[in-house]
Amino acid sequence: MRKNNIILLCAAALTLTGCFDLNKTPEGVLSTTGAFTSIGEIQNYVNQFYESAVRINEMSAGGGSGICGTDINSDNLASNAAVTRINGGLAKSNASSLGTYNNIRNVNFFLTNLDNYPSPDQSQFKQLVGEGYYFRAWYYYQLFISYGPIAIVKEPLAPDPEKMKLGRNGRTEVADFIISDLKTAIELLGEQSSCAGMRIHKDVARALLSEVALFEGTWEKYHKAANDAFYDKTVTDEKIAGYLQTAANAAKEIMDRGVWAISTAGGVNDAYRSIFATTDLGSNKEILWYKKYDGDNVGNCVDRYLNTGGAGIGVTASLVDDYLTIEGKPFVGQEKENAKKAAYGTELQPTLRDPRLAQTVAIPGQKIHPNGTTLEFAPLAGDGSAYGTNTTGYTLLKHNQIDYTGNVQAEYKGATPAIQFRYADVILNYAEALAELNGEANAAAIIAAVQPLRDRVGMPGMNFDREYNTAEDYPFKDLNKYIQAVRRERRVEQAVEGRRLTDILRWAAADKILRGWWPTGARFTGTNLGEKFKDAGIRVNEKGDIVPIDPATSAFNGGYGFNLGRDYLLPIQERMISITNGLWEQNPGW
Repeated sequence: MRKNNIILLCAAALTLTGCFDLNKTPEGVLSTTGAFTSIGEIQNYVNQFYESAVRINEMSAGGGSGICGTDINSDNLASNAAVTRINGGLAKSNASSLGTYNNIRNVNFFLTNLDNYPSPDQSQFKQLVGEGYYFRAWYYYQLFISYGPIAIVKEPLAPDPEKMKLGRNGRTEVADFIISDLKTAIELLGEQSSCAGMRIHKDVARALLSEVALFEGTWEKYHKAANDAFYDKTVTDEKIAGYLQTAANAAKEIMDRGVWAISTAGGVNDAYRSIFATTDLGSNKEILWYKKYDGDNVGNCVDRYLNTGGAGIGVTASLVDDYLTIEGKPFVGQEKENAKKAAYGTELQPTLRDPRLAQTVAIPGQKIHPNGTTLEFAPLAGDGSAYGTNTTGYTLLKHNQIDYTGNVQAEYKGATPAIQFRYADVILNYAEALAELNGEANAAAIIAAVQPLRDRVGMPGMNFDREYNTAEDYPFKDLNKYIQAVRRERRVEQAVEGRRLTDILRWAAADKILRGWWPTGARFTGTNLGEKFKDAGIRVNEKGDIVPIDPATSAFNGGYGFNLGRDYLLPIQERMISITNGLWEQNPGW
């Protein structure tokens, strides 16, 4: 193919980074004629997407990014300052350029220029093309979560300003396009029974299909019920049910293969935690796909911050209190009060609570550092420690490689894995989709699906009546018992995996969870934790619980300030609206 026949997506129109360049080819393409004539060239090109179309694992001081850090943008983690996104502090000036369209352009170039390959029926060729469709779906899904309706671009655009003035497609139209790409990917990709190769396969695409369909089905259901500005006004109840059924079917196809399983190595008190701290997960049957860090050529900073006491964040009481008791009952009332007022860590003990809690939040006596250091009390912010202090009294253990042999003090020398999809995610998608479709009719199937998650940690099977939380301060007290149960199971099983905010957004639940919410931590006043840090200047509320964010700051007056009429979607850059002559309208409330 000739360069002047390569049709480029104009960066000025869709990425707002400049103007089109007729001499520029997409990333990864050699500037020669006859591109994509060999498997080697195709694979080298597709490999670029394995860098940008993945959930990364990262951590930074005072909060975090990536899988183990982005729950700071939710009710699961708290720092000592209000988080701009969920506090309603963003402005239109914070709008980012839609740089993901650069990646979409590169995938489109690949998918529309495959005619030079001589053997299109070859399995390797189909595999790589399937990866291309998967990656395009992923990029669109990320834009969709952030911005809602977007422009669907299926091929590189001609460098004609008039042709590049594209409007935004309808919300369900975008969802259907993503789903279509994933179904095409599933047809083309190879079947695998192990994640050792660390490449996309059919079950990875099925897992993402399940996630996308569940996302859109619940988004439309709950935003429609709220009658807000964020759902597709043309959507029908039948369409919503179709998304939920697609989510359930995709998950069930994975489950029915019988090749994946919930990992139980390490026993009831360590099997769950160990998954998130094992560098090489290639033989773990729970992991469908993961990104491996070796701590040398490819590393992260998770170990650097978590091994020193908390990375300037802390797990919230909101998350801690959502774990059931060991008998499978809500942790409420006098039992909760007694445990909070007892010796530090009592409420976290696996003899009292779901053992996943003690594998997510460190308890006294838990080893928290490769040098053998064990936790006595969480090193609280304000105690004079300059590094790695905790903000809530609840120290994050999950993702911490407590036996790591690398350099835990160095930047980008950690090897905490970045799990993309695990079998537990599939189970949870299936259970939630069934609960949303008809929880009562699907009760037995939901219980059976979730049972392996309970068995791993020695918890009793799901019982919707026993687990139903009607406490006045519980945000989902008004939901039916089936949906409430699977939402709680999702929260505790996927705690601090970077998924919580997306769940809150698709459930249209910011009014119940974020708006006016005050993050709190462990009981301080009248406990041995308070005695240990009595001179540290720790803020507390009227109950004596730690309050990590100073309520006197102007950025945090009255709790989190999530704007219900605006903040479910991010703002669009004004230049985007101008360049498209208004075809791209600003998102609601902005």
